[in-house]
Amino acid sequence: MKDIAQRAGVSESAVSFALNDRPGVSEVTRDRVRRVAEQLGWRPSTAARALSGEGSATVGLVLARPAATLGVDSFFLQLISGIQEILSERQLGLLFQVVEDVHAECAVYRRWWAEHRVDGVLVVDPRTDDPRPDLLDELGLPGVVIGALPAGDTGRHPGLSQVRADDAGAMAAIVGRLYELGHRRIVHIAGLPTLAHTERRIRSLRIEADRRGLPEARSLTTDYSDTEGAAVTRRVLEEDRPPTALIYDNDVMAAAGAAVTTGLGLSVPGDVSVISWEDSALCRLVRPWLTALSRDSVAFGRIAATELAALLDGGGARTVQVPLPRLIERESLAPARP
Repeated sequence: MKDIAQRAGVSESAVSFALNDRPGVSEVTRDRVRRVAEQLGWRPSTAARALSGEGSATVGLVLARPAATLGVDSFFLQLISGIQEILSERQLGLLFQVVEDVHAECAVYRRWWAEHRVDGVLVVDPRTDDPRPDLLDELGLPGVVIGALPAGDTGRHPGLSQVRADDAGAMAAIVGRLYELGHRRIVHIAGLPTLAHTERRIRSLRIEADRRGLPEARSLTTDYSDTEGAAVTRRVLEEDRPPTALIYDNDVMAAAGAAVTTGLGLSVPGDVSVISWEDSALCRLVRPWLTALSRDSVAFGRIAATELAALLDGGGARTVQVPLPRLIERESLAPARP
């Protein structure tokens, strides 16, 4: 600050006002100070800003999922890419941590808040019984929930925005298309049962099945891994009345399920149609190519980071709905055999 003040011909307090966007200096002086600071290669000290109560210029993201399943999950890789694009533009850092469960995640939030490590957080995987919104309210830590809060959460969270995906609408569209193709025995191989979006997809399948008269349509939960996806696939296909269509909650399980299906001597899609909830390169690397829901996960991340930046700038919490994903029909989808 002393170097900038000497070169700009102003006091050190004027430098502080100018660089921290505080009133007390003219716009001419503010511009001159910033030009000198840029010439000298000055950057704000994150540690100093945190100690002075001005923020850490960092946001946090905690993933409470088994690390083994994250390494092959294309959705999170694309989501983080979109988040990072916006944070880089805003010169905000991303503090990332993987933990075992949601209770450990809450402990991380408390520690970050006590240590002034982050200015806000991005919250993923809303739970059916989720303690995190109330905790963030208590801490006064701004956040963006990626995915809608559960229907049972009727509390007002003034510091939490939501970026919602229409899981119910997407499931309804898939079931509707399968019904058009003559499928009546549909099995949804879902992800973790404690996640709010899993519950919404299961409920939507049940509603559509009741509406269309499909008593054999059902959902089975897994841990999202290829191992459990394959095991559940084998179990349902060896039943007396196996399904004619399988819906998987991610691309890894869909690819594993298709391999199990052909390994049992069945044809995809001749005997069983396969649909992945997530589209990725993997869906176009296996044979046959997998039908999948296509959504812009990178854009999802951009929207979430933009909403968090708006909160940090003093904006109010709000809910943003992302577009309904569309079904990309490929080789793994065909009419059911009579």
